[in-house]
Amino acid sequence: MMQPTRRGSTFDDFWAIPEQDRFHELIAGEIVRKAAPSGEHDGSQGGILISLGAPFQRASGGRGGPGGWWFGPEVEILLGLDVVRPDIAGWRRDRCPERPAGMPVKQRPDWVCEVVSPGNARHDTVTKRQLYHRAAIPHYWLIDPLEASLVVMRATPDGYATVLQARRGELVRAEPFEQIELTVGVLLGDDPPEP
Repeated sequence: MMQPTRRGSTFDDFWAIPEQDRFHELIAGEIVRKAAPSGEHDGSQGGILISLGAPFQRASGGRGGPGGWWFGPEVEILLGLDVVRPDIAGWRRDRCPERPAGMPVKQRPDWVCEVVSPGNARHDTVTKRQLYHRAAIPHYWLIDPLEASLVVMRATPDGYATVLQARRGELVRAEPFEQIELTVGVLLGDDPPEP
C-alpha cells in the first residue's frame, strides 16, 4: 500500500533521498512513496512501450510508423512545485525536438500513462489526474491490469474528459495515437495476436 512519507517537505528533502532509493514523488509538499510494481504492472508497462515505441518513437515521416514522439518510463518530471514519476510519459517531437533530458526532466509531457496498482488507485485516478490537468498535460491514460481496462482522457477547461474506455480483447484507436489500431490486451502485456 502506498504510504505518505512526510508532509511539509521541500525540494531539498526530496533530493536528499538517495537516487537508488528515490521511488518517490513530491506532490503538494508531501513525499509519497510509489507502490511496488506487480508482475501485471510491469507487463502492462512493457506492453505499452512495445505497442507505442516501435511506431511512434522515431522522427516523423520515416518508415515503420507515424513517428513524432519521445517516450520515457519512470522519468522524474518537474511540474511546478511537484516532482512526479509517471509510469510512462511522452513528448511530441514537434514541441520538444530534443530528447527530454536531465533529472528531473523540466519539459512538460504531452501524454502520461499510469498503470493502476491496488495500493495507489486513488493516487492515480484522483490526485495525479488533478495535478496533470493543472500542469496542462493534454492526454492522460489509465491502464488497470486487474480490471483489464484502458481509459483514455483528454484535457478540457474543466478537467479531463473520458474519450474512450475499452477492455481486453478490443481494438481501439486511442488519442493521441489514433493513427494506428491498438489491441488493449497487448497494452496489458498479452502476446500480440498472430497475423
